[in-house]
Parts: sequence; C-alpha cells; structure tokens
Amino acid sequence: MAAHCPLEGLRVVAIEQAVAAPFATARLADAGAEVIKIERPEGDFARGYDDVAAGQSSYFVWLNRGKRSVTLDLASEAGKAELARLLDGADVLVQNLRRGALARLGFAPERLRETHPRLITCSITGYGEDGPMADRKAYDLLIQAESGLCSITGGPEEPARVGISVVDIATGATAHAAILEALIGRGITGHGVDIAISMFDVMADWLTVPLLNHEGGRTPRRAGLAHPSIAPYGVFTTADDRSILISIQSDREWRKLARDFLDDEAFGTDPDFATNLTRVANRARTDTVVAAAFARRTAQEAIAALTHADVALAEVNDMAGLSEHPHLRRMTVETPNGPVAYPAPAPLFDGAMRAPGAVPGLTPKEG
Repeated sequence: MAAHCPLEGLRVVAIEQAVAAPFATARLADAGAEVIKIERPEGDFARGYDDVAAGQSSYFVWLNRGKRSVTLDLASEAGKAELARLLDGADVLVQNLRRGALARLGFAPERLRETHPRLITCSITGYGEDGPMADRKAYDLLIQAESGLCSITGGPEEPARVGISVVDIATGATAHAAILEALIGRGITGHGVDIAISMFDVMADWLTVPLLNHEGGRTPRRAGLAHPSIAPYGVFTTADDRSILISIQSDREWRKLARDFLDDEAFGTDPDFATNLTRVANRARTDTVVAAAFARRTAQEAIAALTHADVALAEVNDMAGLSEHPHLRRMTVETPNGPVAYPAPAPLFDGAMRAPGAVPGLTPKEG
C-alpha cells in the first residue's frame, strides 16, 4: 500500500546549498510538499562534491530528491522579482545563506512576515543572528571542532572528525522538526513564525551530557570504541580475529554475562566488578576478563553465547558490511543520469515507505 503524503498542497521555497537545509527540505518533499529549490546560476556547490552516484554528487543525489530546481540570479532585479512571485504562494521559506544576506536582497524574514502573515520562515546559520562570531563562515567540520565534539571523538592519541556530516544532518533534522511544529501551530493560530537555527546551538544541545560531565569534574576523554561511563562497553577480538562490540547496561546483565559467557559466576558478585561504578573504576581488569572469554571463542561461537545470554552486541562493520547488511532497506531514485539506489528514510507509514521524487538537473537561469 502506498504511504500517504500529508504535506501535499504545501509549497516550500528553499534558498539552499550544501547539506543542512537540503536535508530538511528533502524530508518535506518526501512527505508530498512542493519544494522549489533556488540555485545560483552555477548551481548548488554540493553538485560538485564528488561524482560517485552515476557520475553525480552523492550528497546532491541524496538530499535533493523530489524537488524542482529553479536557477535564479538573486543579485538581479529579474531574479528578485521571480523570487517574490514564488513567495506569494509559499507556505514555508527555508534558507541557509550567510547571516543578513536575505535581508540585503530585500527579503528580511520580519518584512516577509508583514506581507505574508501565514508564511513560516526558517533561517539556518552557523552561529546565530548575533554574538561575536555571527559573521564567521561555518561548515560541518568547523562546528565539530569549535563545539568541542572532536575532543571527545577518536582514540586516546588525537581528536577526530565524526565520519559523517553529523552537524549538518543534526541541524537539518532540527530544522525539519521545527518547521513541522510551526505548521501545526499555524493550523491552530493561522499565523506563521520566524524560526532561527544555528549549527553551533544544535551541536551544543547534543553535547549536553559530556558538557555536564566536564562541569561536574569528570571531563570526558577519548576512548575510541569504548563508552566513557559504562563498562564493559567496547570492542573485543575473537579467536578468529573478528571484532565484536558488546554493551552491558546494568548489573543484572553483568551477572548474566559472568554466568553464561565468562564461565565464572563469581565475577557477577565480586566487589571489584559487581556494579558499573566499580567496573569503570577497574576498567582495565574488567576488559581483561572479558577479552579472555572472547579469545577462546570464534566469532560464531561468541555471538551464539552472547545471544543466549541476551547481551547486546554488534559486529564492527565497514561500508562493505553495510552494503550487504540484511537489514539495509534501499530505495531507487531517478536522476538526470539514471536510477541510483541508496538507503531509504527510516519511517514507514502503515508498513510502507513513501515513493521518492526525482533528483532535478540544473535548469537554465530564469532571472
């Protein structure tokens, strides 16, 4: 059964590039909204990030399905006139230009709200609308570094980048949720709202737990594939040199692990290991005990034993593993260069996923 598209009839104008705003508007397009993507004459610069998706950018193909591309030169009077025309019938405006750029073009959100009281505007910036760094350029890795995310990512030797554009994606998801809230609110009040989202604010929110640990005197340290405040929670190597990550979330689970996997029930009640606090304090000894149990089993034997003990586990995969994973759901999207298959969005509606729209090519300049 085809999934219902609840945003059919909604018009979204997106003055966007790169990742954060396109992530949000792609989800709106998936839900049936008409998304008009405004591109500069040379196109969204994300079109040139790589060429691995049938000769096209993986980022662009992923984040621009279901949209209609309109190329405008917003520095020209014709381009501004066309944008004004599009906004006359719009429900939502999403933009991630530099702070103040839209106002300098004559489309300040507060002015738009005066002339279009039902319009919802969503502006995405790096550091917000004011403050000492408001005019600084901001991209994903820059915010990962500035927010402190890199300081808790990677192994003990040096900080690292999260392996995906996590700041952009988190910001896009935040914008998507805020826009949907605003649409619900408009349905109640009849009025739109001006939403402002900064990438730094989004990541600071996500970093609440490590920040509170630091301010509480327990500054997080990089631990690779281990958890800073839970043990055992990390990667162990089997007799056939496979890597398996396990997570023990409670002392009850630890006692089951001791009985059914460590083969020594006494570890479950030993004062040095009985509680998570003591296991973390004695992490090296805890990990040594667990590592010995893995070392005497193959991966198949370890997984069977851990499953029997109802212990949470994961194999440490790479992209080849994901590509062949039995739980990977894919969808096929039409692009100017032919169909491209990639992971489907997570939500299923009444057991079905929504059919994706096509990825637009770059249109000739309209103004």
